[in-house]
Amino acid sequence: MLDLRRLRLLRELAHRKTIAAVAEALSYTPSAVSQQLTALERETGVPLLERTGRSVTLTPAALRLVEHTETILATVTQATAELATARTELTGTLRIGAFPTAVRTILSPALVTLSRAHPHLELLVTELDPAAAPAALRAETLDIALVQEYDYVPMDPEPGLDTEPLLTETVHLAVPATAAEGTAEPLVAQRDSSWIASTPGTLCHAMTVRACRAAGFTPRIRHHADDFGAVLALVAAGQGVALVPDLGLSFVPPGIILTPLPTHRRTRLAYRRGAADHPIVAAGRAAVHLAVQSM
Repeated sequence: MLDLRRLRLLRELAHRKTIAAVAEALSYTPSAVSQQLTALERETGVPLLERTGRSVTLTPAALRLVEHTETILATVTQATAELATARTELTGTLRIGAFPTAVRTILSPALVTLSRAHPHLELLVTELDPAAAPAALRAETLDIALVQEYDYVPMDPEPGLDTEPLLTETVHLAVPATAAEGTAEPLVAQRDSSWIASTPGTLCHAMTVRACRAAGFTPRIRHHADDFGAVLALVAAGQGVALVPDLGLSFVPPGIILTPLPTHRRTRLAYRRGAADHPIVAAGRAAVHLAVQSM
């Protein structure tokens, strides 16, 4: 019989690409990961890894086994969820991951709702970029998470995860009130301006770059800030222009002009496949949706 823990390591290697990355994500040593994968090869009786120097790639047989593993893990998760419904009171831990503005605007009221309804449920929140959320869900360091896509940065399907719509926002162009008015399309009018964007590698940074390129230019990014409050403060100080979604506009300093664009950010609620009806996950999903509906 195949070892479920070893199958999970193989699945993580398929996603993370290196043994070192798998070890870091799952709190193993690299040598322990290698030993477990070697043991899995013995169990299956077929080669699973092709080793070239320090790098490894998965064989066709391994990739097929990963597909089966996604189904197996989802089934185990669903079975665990069904067993949990027999409990009369919610206990345990709900680990939630969200991007910074959602922690303030969505999770805070959701946590109040959960704490009142389920006082014995331990709630743990992790602030992280949506791009990192799928890996954290697969590694089981999170139970639910908020993931995103922009019109110019679509979200790829994530094996082993399910998502559901949560919120759609308009993206706004924020410019200093002292900026010269132009007759061109709003983004084009700022092609020669300095820009403020999130850290490279984040979805918000990719959105800024791609939206500007779609308008015919590459933005000259002068400042990087991940907190939209800091971004707007820099805009108000005349340090550049920026793209900011609705949730980032809870406090807009004086001296800023906002122009809504035909660009949107869509937030979805994500969790491991098979976990939707687990009582703890279901309670978290309901509280998050209620928080959004009450905004």
